[in-house]
Amino acid sequence: MFQNRFFFLLPFILVFFVSESSFAQKKTFTKKQIILLINDASTELNNDDYEKSLLKSRVALEQASDIKNSDLIANSYLIIAANFDELTEPTKALFYYNLGLSYAKKTNNNILKNQFYNNLGNIYCFDKKQYDKGIYYYKKSLIISQKIHDTDQILLTNLNIAWAYFDINKYDDGFSYLEHVNKYQSIHGDESTIVALNMLNGIYYNNKNDNKKASKYFNLAIKEGNAGNEKSDLAYSYLEYSNFLNKIGAYKNAFKNLRLYNKINEELHIEEKLKKANIVGVNLEVDQYKREIDKIESQYRARQFKLIEEQSRNKKIVIVVFLLLISAFIFFYYFIQNLRLKEKNNLNDLQSKIQQNIINASIDGQELERKKIASFLHDNISSLLSSAGIHLKVFTAKSLLQPEEIIKTKTILEEAHNQIRNLSHELMPSLLVRFGLLYGLEDLCEKNSNSNIKIEFNSLVLIKKRYNAEFEMKLYFIVTELLNNIIKHSQATNAKIALEEINNNLLIVVTDNGNGFVNNEFELKEGFGINQIRARINNMKGEFIINSILNTGTTITLKTPILTK
Repeated sequence: MFQNRFFFLLPFILVFFVSESSFAQKKTFTKKQIILLINDASTELNNDDYEKSLLKSRVALEQASDIKNSDLIANSYLIIAANFDELTEPTKALFYYNLGLSYAKKTNNNILKNQFYNNLGNIYCFDKKQYDKGIYYYKKSLIISQKIHDTDQILLTNLNIAWAYFDINKYDDGFSYLEHVNKYQSIHGDESTIVALNMLNGIYYNNKNDNKKASKYFNLAIKEGNAGNEKSDLAYSYLEYSNFLNKIGAYKNAFKNLRLYNKINEELHIEEKLKKANIVGVNLEVDQYKREIDKIESQYRARQFKLIEEQSRNKKIVIVVFLLLISAFIFFYYFIQNLRLKEKNNLNDLQSKIQQNIINASIDGQELERKKIASFLHDNISSLLSSAGIHLKVFTAKSLLQPEEIIKTKTILEEAHNQIRNLSHELMPSLLVRFGLLYGLEDLCEKNSNSNIKIEFNSLVLIKKRYNAEFEMKLYFIVTELLNNIIKHSQATNAKIALEEINNNLLIVVTDNGNGFVNNEFELKEGFGINQIRARINNMKGEFIINSILNTGTTITLKTPILTK
C-alpha cells in the first residue's frame, strides 16, 4: 500500500523502445532521447526487470551529465535509487536519493522534488527507523503537494505522517494528520488507503481506551483488507487487533487474530524469498552495473571538479584584476581628493592669514589711532582749554563785575576740559601708561564695580611689575572688552580677574556667574567682538579658551608669552 516507495514512478506520456545495442554505441543523445530513455528505464523497473532498468538509467545519467541538465540527472538518479530500493539495499538507495535530490533542488520541478522527499521519508521511517528524519521529509513532501495542489498525494502523505507518529507512540502529534485523511478519504482516497486508515483509527482509539470505536475500526480494516489485495496492511491489522483483544482480556480471539497475522506474514515472507530468488541470478550483473555507475559518477565528479577548479581560478584572476582596478581607481580618486583638499586647506589658510593680517592691521591701526587721538586731546586740546580757562580766570579776577555770559563760558570751558581729559584717559588710561598693566586692571575692576555687579581683582604677580608698553596696552583693552561683555550680556552679580605668570607666560582668567551660553553660539552673538579678541591673541602667539555652562557662568582664559620692557 502506501509504504510502496515507488508510487511516484508513474509512466511517462511517451514510451520509446531502446535496444541494448544502441547503448553500446558512444554518442550524444538529445534531450528528448534522454527523456524517452528515462521513461523506458522506469517501465523496466515497474516490470521488475532491474538489470535492464539499471543499464538504461546508467546511460541516461551519463548522457544527462554530458549536457549538464539537472532535471534529467535527478530523474536518472531517482530510477537508480529506486532499483536499489527494490533490491533491498536501503543504504545504497539512500545515497542515490540524496544525490538526486541535490540536483532536483537546482530545478523548478516540484513534482520531481516531491518524489525524492516522499521516498526519503519512506527509507528513513520504514528501513532505517530514523523517524525524526523521515517525518521531516514527509512534511517537506506535504508542503510541495499543497503548493502544486496534488490532493491525492496530500492525503497519502498525511497518512504516512500519522503512521510514523503512531509507530513512535506520539498519538496526539499524529492525530491531526489522521483527521485530514478521515475527512478526505471518501473524496481523494482509494482501496489502497482505506485498510491502513481504519487500522490507524483503531490504534488511536485503543490508545484512548475507547474500546467500542477501536473494535469497530479494526474490524473494518480486516473486512476491507480481505476484500482487497493489501496483504501487508491486512497483516498489520490482524496484529494490532490481536494486541487490542489481548489488552481487553479476549485472549482466545486475540490468539486467533495473531495466527492469522502469522499466516499472512509467512505468505509475504515466502513471496519475498521467491522475489529474492529471482533477483539472485542478476545480482552479479547488478554489482557490475553498480560499479559502472560508480565509475561514471567518479569520472563525472572529476570532470566537474576540474571544471570548477578552472572556473575558480578564472574567477580569482578576474577578481584580482577587478580589485586591482578598483584599488587603482580608489587610490587615484583619493589622491586627487587629497590634492584638492590640500589646495583647499592652503587656500583657507591663506585666506585666514590674510583675514587675520587685516584684523591685526586694523587693530594695530585702531590702537595707534587711539594713542594719537589721546595724545592730541591731552597735549593740545586739553592744554588749549586749560590755557583759555586761565586767561578767563585772570580776566575775571581783575574785573569787579562778572557778567553772566562770562560765568557760563568759564563753566563750559571747565566742563569741556574735564570731558576731554576723561576721553583721553578712556582712549589711553594714564594709570596704565604711568604705572603699568596690573594697576590699570585693578583700577578698571574698581571703576566697573557697582551695586549690580562686584568685580574682584586678584594677582599673583607683584602689582608694580611692568611689561612691554604695547603688550600691556593690548591686554588691557582685551580685558576691557571682556568686562564690557560681562556687564552688558551676562547678567552676572560677581566677576573676577586673576593673573599669574607660568613658564614665561602671562595667564589671565576672567570668570563670572552669569547666565552662560552654548559655546558654538557665542561667536554668532553680535557685539561680543570675540573674533577680534581671538585675532589679537593669535597675533601675540597666545591662547584664547572659552568655557561656558548655560545658566551657570563663563570662564575665559588668556595665555600669552610675556614681553618685557
